[in-house]
Amino acid sequence: MTEEKKFMVEEVDAVETPPKARVEEAESAPRQRDYLDGFLAQKPSEVAAGEPGGDLYDGIIDALKEIFDPEIPVNIYDLGLIYGVDVTSDGHAVVTMTLTTPHCPVAESMPGEVELRVGAVPGVGDVEVNLVWDPPWDPGKMSDEAKLELGML
Repeated sequence: MTEEKKFMVEEVDAVETPPKARVEEAESAPRQRDYLDGFLAQKPSEVAAGEPGGDLYDGIIDALKEIFDPEIPVNIYDLGLIYGVDVTSDGHAVVTMTLTTPHCPVAESMPGEVELRVGAVPGVGDVEVNLVWDPPWDPGKMSDEAKLELGML
């Protein structure tokens, strides 16, 4: 068998040193001590009352978490029945919700209870509850806490 040399070896006495990096431009610019100084000095901006994280919005969510489905021992918010909460600057709240099925026994009373509970939150003036069927509710809309309570996790 004949073997071909795959590698060629070259012996050298010395290697040229590579050129040094030029840093003259970088030295001329003033260096900041910490890039976080300006960020850490900023104060957090105030959250509007009707925005998520605002006191009024959080109060409405807390009120919704006090309403329980009579057939399932989980509140309607964690069940995923609340699709949206919109609050205007003058305290008008619009709650978009659904029910587990269109033939739910509380279909007539649940929207009224939501309206009463949300209307009782301090700062809320007028409440509108929109009951929608699209998209339909399914168990995937439940929070992890609700799934744990019902033994689905």
